[in-house]
Amino acid sequence: MRIVLLGAPGSGKGTQAKKLMADRHIPQVSTGDMLREAVAAGTRFGQRAKSVMESGQLVPDEVMLGIISERLTQPDCADGFILDGFPRTEQQANDLEELLDELAVPLDGAILMDVDFDILMKRLTGRRTCSVNGKLLNIYFSPQAELDACIAAGGELVRREDDNEETIGKRLDVYRRQTEPVVGFYKSRGKLRTIDADGSVDEVYARLTAALDL
Repeated sequence: MRIVLLGAPGSGKGTQAKKLMADRHIPQVSTGDMLREAVAAGTRFGQRAKSVMESGQLVPDEVMLGIISERLTQPDCADGFILDGFPRTEQQANDLEELLDELAVPLDGAILMDVDFDILMKRLTGRRTCSVNGKLLNIYFSPQAELDACIAAGGELVRREDDNEETIGKRLDVYRRQTEPVVGFYKSRGKLRTIDADGSVDEVYARLTAALDL
């Protein structure tokens, strides 16, 4: 099974990818992990990425595709992979399609984790970490008992500095402008499957596996 997971920040891609990875025994291949691993290993494209990042520039698509190529030819990807965080633009989707054709490992499909943007905003702005036990909570969605337990234990509900409406609004706007065209790209190729990503982790996972098994 070779898939791309699509969805806005806060849609739950990472959480669902980890569950899928454990159940199907295929790796989650995320952009950040690939970059760090390639740089640490000193691969040809990893060295190029390191020099670019050290100069404060964004890693070019051609370098990122090279890193993806290096990663997907590793033994653990022989039975499939879950691409998370790439492609982010229609051009990257085109380039990825060409690369996977060259590697003879075309995608089986792209899964869009669809969530209303009002819910995404609450998921992201409502995130809090309990200062006592480090548990991740949400002031909008976590049970009140869990929020109260943190306070009762002498803790505080700490918000990350970048979890504010202005910053998150910009992130969601970038997604709308750059990444939503990728949805159209895969839809035009008959490879897009959309699932409702609103609900509990288990409810969403059940929809995800049902879509994959169609």
